[in-house]
Amino acid sequence: MNGSTLFGIFLRSLTIQVSFNFWRMQNLGFAFAMLPLIRRQDGDRIRIAASLARHLQMINTHPYMVAPVIGAVARIEEEGRATEAVDLKEALMGPYAAIGDSFFWGALRSFSAIGAVIVAFTGTFPAPLAFLLFYSPAHLFVRGKGFLEGYRRGKSGIDFIRRLDLPGAAAKVRFLSLILIGVLAAVAMDMACRPWNLLPVIPATVSALILLILIFLGIRRGISPVRVLYGMTLLSMVLSI
Repeated sequence: MNGSTLFGIFLRSLTIQVSFNFWRMQNLGFAFAMLPLIRRQDGDRIRIAASLARHLQMINTHPYMVAPVIGAVARIEEEGRATEAVDLKEALMGPYAAIGDSFFWGALRSFSAIGAVIVAFTGTFPAPLAFLLFYSPAHLFVRGKGFLEGYRRGKSGIDFIRRLDLPGAAAKVRFLSLILIGVLAAVAMDMACRPWNLLPVIPATVSALILLILIFLGIRRGISPVRVLYGMTLLSMVLSI
């Protein structure tokens, strides 16, 4: 396959959610992404229709993880093994959905949002842009590299996702998110105490450090990070009154 066709398939894979539907989920987007390859392989309208119908079957996976699937399916389709392509798509969409949800939605998005809020508190950088800088490189790498590895290696392209160990990375990112929550609490406490001088004896920075230590000890004792987040939000609201 020439480079322009391959690049066209990848660009189309980025729009997988545009035509999401509750009948067959991402099937229209998947067929749209495969269309350049189908047109290149099959000049006959009947064969094109049959190929499109094959890719219009239900598929539902994480939108960032679909590019590796499309790359592998494109390689297998190009080699003339249509049945294996369908089987691979059905086999990968469930596990890839779970991996993508856990890492991107459950870990990286929260980490990026907390980091962006901290940046917003400092007032030195546009927070939405900071969120994109935290969040976008990881998913663009998985999409781009995963697509190329899938196309280059076919079925063996799943080794790329396995080597990334996204479930393990998700646990590390969640831990970093807890650290950022502590930093956010310290920043919020410092800003809340500055104008109102609530603690004339103990400097605001010392109180923020004590609060950070208490949060760490609470998490070590099993307190849910979600409860810590809600608690700090409530405390910040009280201090801001």
